Amino acid sequence: MKTYVARRLLALIPVILVVATVAFVLIHLAPGDPASIIAGPDASPDDVARIQRQLGLDAPFHVQLFRWYGRLARGDLGQSIFLRRPVLEAIVDRAEPTILLTLYATLIAVTLGVPAGVVAARHHDGTADLLGLLLILIFSVRLGWFPVAGYVPLESGWLGTLRSLTLPAFALGVVQSALIARIARSAMLDVLREPFITAGRARGLSERAVVYKHALKNAMIPTITVIGISLAILISGSVIVEQVFNIPGLGRLIISAVLRRDYPVIQGVVLCIAGIYMLVNLAVDLSYVVFDPRIRYQ
Repeated sequence: MKTYVARRLLALIPVILVVATVAFVLIHLAPGDPASIIAGPDASPDDVARIQRQLGLDAPFHVQLFRWYGRLARGDLGQSIFLRRPVLEAIVDRAEPTILLTLYATLIAVTLGVPAGVVAARHHDGTADLLGLLLILIFSVRLGWFPVAGYVPLESGWLGTLRSLTLPAFALGVVQSALIARIARSAMLDVLREPFITAGRARGLSERAVVYKHALKNAMIPTITVIGISLAILISGSVIVEQVFNIPGLGRLIISAVLRRDYPVIQGVVLCIAGIYMLVNLAVDLSYVVFDPRIRYQ
């Protein structure tokens, strides 16, 4: 297991390098540059050129790229052009709301999706209406139980944080719960047709024991896979939700950086999100061992 994890972690290095290169190239190929934004619409070409020299943007493309590689090798994501602070520091400051929102949304998606999928599989000849879950959001808004926008940091009390993230988390999580429910239902139906399930029922095991003790555990492999995919989707979806609910997370940070062409911040956030994706995939692969002891990593 340790050897497998070490190999997977080492494999992250070339992937991170590719992501860093693609992000750098795409950002620098996009129209506009931070020097023009800093100088303003009435600035002369000489003023823009002077700011470009100060920011190091006048260097040849390949020189800027290798400077970026050099900073990455030192663990330095650079200095934000507009925030006037290290990019890593800015990301750490904005990471808390995004991480909590994503985890909360994932919890909602799993809590709603997995039981719904199991119930739908047990009663697959009936009908189920997951759209009713959306009424939670509607009634929450109308009743005013949760704030419409804003974020309460953990240092101000976890109850306030939970309350401020509930509506955004539902907005993110309910949609993914439908995907998780569909995969869980399909996996459960496949397992419930297996001979060992028929044998368990023949031995007199209760339906509850057959479904929840034996079938569900065997159906969790594909379900865990889609939960990992959903987690990655939720991180991306948080960018839009943070804008709607005025949450000061990584989503708002990267959008403001794109609008102002703050290259170091854009590159840093993209790199961090890519790293999280890869770590989530690794965690999902390792979790297979818990649900299927036959799986062994060498």
